[in-house]
Amino acid sequence: MEAKLQNKRPKHLDLLKIKLPLPGVVSILHRVSGVLLFFPGIPLLLCGLQSLLESEQSYAALQVTLLSPLVKITLLLFAWFFLHHLCAGIRYLLLDLHYGIALAQARASSKLVLVAGILLTLLMGTFIW
Repeated sequence: MEAKLQNKRPKHLDLLKIKLPLPGVVSILHRVSGVLLFFPGIPLLLCGLQSLLESEQSYAALQVTLLSPLVKITLLLFAWFFLHHLCAGIRYLLLDLHYGIALAQARASSKLVLVAGILLTLLMGTFIW
């Protein structure tokens, strides 16, 4: 019987053909945004803080740098990382408290997290530009 089970197992896993449900996508985005906030986010934040506090010339240079459209797009991307991670984290805290455990509620909260993250990022974008 074990030989039959082993023959039915896939030889490889094609990740491009797997269709995750929406809560799974939100979970993966939550993890990816957390990693991206930690690794490039914290060093960039500390570098900017050092430039901000070092001298008047470095502060002026930082102001000029922050006016660049590429830097503004990068800031907007990091704002989405943060806001999505925040909204998804609140969702997971509520799930830990056993709110929204049912399948329909979990899917609805996943949609809410995605929409809230995008809307809050667009709102933040109006302040950045």
